[in-house]
Amino acid sequence: MRRHLLRILFGLVLTAMFVFNEVGLVDLRFTDQLEALSYDYRLRLTMRHEIDSRIVIVDIDEKSLASEGRWPWSRDRLARLMDRLFNEYGVAVVGYDVIFAEKDASSGLGVLERLGKETLKNNDQFQGSLDKIREKLDYDAIFARSIKGRQVVLGYYFTDFEGENIRINGALPPAVFTAADLPGSAALTVKMTGYGANLPELQQMASTAGHFNPFVDPDGVCRRIPALIEYKGNYYESLSIAVVRTLLGFPPLTAGFPEREKGGDYRKIEWLGISDMKIPVDERVTALVPYRGDRGSFKYVSATDVINGRVGKDVLEGAIVLVGTTAPGLMDMRSTPVSAVYPGVEIHANMIAGILDQNIKQKPAYVVGAEVVILLVSGLALSLFLPLLSPIRSMLLTLAILTAVCALNAAAWQANMVLPLASTLTLLSSLFVLNMTYGFLVEARSKRQITGLFGQYVHPELVNEMSREPDRFTMESKSLEMTVLFSDVCGFTAISEQLSPADLSALMNEYLSAMTEVIQRHRGTIDKYIGDAIMAFWGAPLDDPEHAVNAVLAAIAMQERAAVLRETFAARGWPGLYLGIGVNTGVMNVGNMGSKFRMAYTVMGDTVNLGSRLEGLTRLYGVDIIVGEDTRGRLPDIEFRALDRVRVKGRNEPVTIYEPLGRQGELDKPAVEEQGLFVHMLTHYHACEWDESLVHLNELLQLNPESVLFRLYADRIEHYLLEPPPHNWDGVFTHKMKG
Repeated sequence: MRRHLLRILFGLVLTAMFVFNEVGLVDLRFTDQLEALSYDYRLRLTMRHEIDSRIVIVDIDEKSLASEGRWPWSRDRLARLMDRLFNEYGVAVVGYDVIFAEKDASSGLGVLERLGKETLKNNDQFQGSLDKIREKLDYDAIFARSIKGRQVVLGYYFTDFEGENIRINGALPPAVFTAADLPGSAALTVKMTGYGANLPELQQMASTAGHFNPFVDPDGVCRRIPALIEYKGNYYESLSIAVVRTLLGFPPLTAGFPEREKGGDYRKIEWLGISDMKIPVDERVTALVPYRGDRGSFKYVSATDVINGRVGKDVLEGAIVLVGTTAPGLMDMRSTPVSAVYPGVEIHANMIAGILDQNIKQKPAYVVGAEVVILLVSGLALSLFLPLLSPIRSMLLTLAILTAVCALNAAAWQANMVLPLASTLTLLSSLFVLNMTYGFLVEARSKRQITGLFGQYVHPELVNEMSREPDRFTMESKSLEMTVLFSDVCGFTAISEQLSPADLSALMNEYLSAMTEVIQRHRGTIDKYIGDAIMAFWGAPLDDPEHAVNAVLAAIAMQERAAVLRETFAARGWPGLYLGIGVNTGVMNVGNMGSKFRMAYTVMGDTVNLGSRLEGLTRLYGVDIIVGEDTRGRLPDIEFRALDRVRVKGRNEPVTIYEPLGRQGELDKPAVEEQGLFVHMLTHYHACEWDESLVHLNELLQLNPESVLFRLYADRIEHYLLEPPPHNWDGVFTHKMKG
């Protein structure tokens, strides 16, 4: 029994961690992510995949935009849509997943009225004509009349900006609850600071309005919607709830609380009620969306077909209609458990159907207690018995408990209750795997072989990855598209003269170790050290589709690590090390090369030679890193500066060279300004427009007078002003030296 104690103890500790995580004493964040994924899987597995004919989406789609014009449409056209829906098709209720926040200026009435007040205010004929046509041109009033007295629910949204960014626009509908109605319930309710609502004249004529704010989980997925949102102590209902209440004749919205909480200071709303229907909500008063299926679970009709009467009456008669858009340009798409691109209007349709069908999932407070019991019972069983059982019996016991847990969870799911699943599955799987692997030899023969071949070149983690399929990796030469990196210490000869042999050796060992760690951490292979220089490559022996990305990120990380080393060396009285790094991508030969006396796993070819030349150019251009155009083309997420178009020694074909500046969208304002000026300067430079180029260059030098790059171009332009290049000059600068 003693030899099993360590495994039993480890199992008990692991079980305790998961239990503590469930009750909030520790935070295993990965379990939240796994729980979200397991919820999504269960949802997709049990979706009905039936089209609900009760709800029809009138879609402002590409067809409608092509036929009726770009959005927003004039309000008289929307009035025709309303008249068609109610007069001809006899729909039950219309909900808008769009907002009408600004007045319609498409008729030109505003321009005419300004003329009537200013230029033509004394023109009686103009004033008389304006009075006659004003009513016909007031499209907002026409639209307002079209919704008056009809079951129309407008949409709007809330915002949570702070300070001067708070925006309030339009008119809100009446609140469904006040703070006095829900004392003590506001602690976790979704709170907002501003809103964008509809024109007051439209809101006044509509039956009501509901917000269409989504509730997006940390992984960017919309699994829930806020049933209520609090704004200045008042509570406002969602669009889906407003549509259902309108459909049912405006019964009051009620709030339900657990019996044990009715007398406390804090009361958690457990459900909202519409007549005899209940909407389960969580502590933030958000409700899980009961997705019926993939996109298209409701009938879609094109808005232009409705306006022009091309839809069969049987499709719309008596239907709940939601007016929204799936047009890509209008950007009303959400990531949901059923699709990464899902129309926002269909989320509301799913919620309306769920309220009417009473199939919205709930997660009551006692679920936490149930999950703790499940974790304790199953975790203790495996922790105590797996160390004592054979592998086959261990597997059978684990499968039996997993089956029981899944069956219990499935039964709860069918009863519209959500029990956590991921934590239990993760705990049971972890206990089984850890028990099965414990005591086995970690270093297998295949791993030792791979380590013998490649251990000196690549990171130990990559050796482990390679050892899983050792037959794939050989030292034989082959031609591959890869990325090579060269780094060199600037002015190393002068540095070496300042140090004793012992200090120089210590400095180099620490420097090379740090740089090697960075390269290998980014999946790079160390080719060789050449004094203070380092040569590395990506894409072999382990396949790496992101070899260019990893190489450039490694180069950036090397410069960051060098900055840290400079501070360390300065504290010891050693000189600082500044690196020049060249990176190039292309086809090269890789394999074990050398003589019968000594072999090395290395790369060769024109691409490799160019990478070495690029490193040499860093000092000339005064930059830390230079990459070739093939490398730059594989990094769309990195912002680059095109330094020059050059022809290097030993290569006739010109190449554009670049300096990586940082990730797209992360440059600060001065860097963006400098980059813009440099691009303009370079454009004029290549067009031989020297005076214009100098204007931008002088601005750049004012921003950064010490820049080697800017002074390099200043010298060139001054030279070209005296000795202009040929009329057919292609903008290429030929370097006579290696760099």
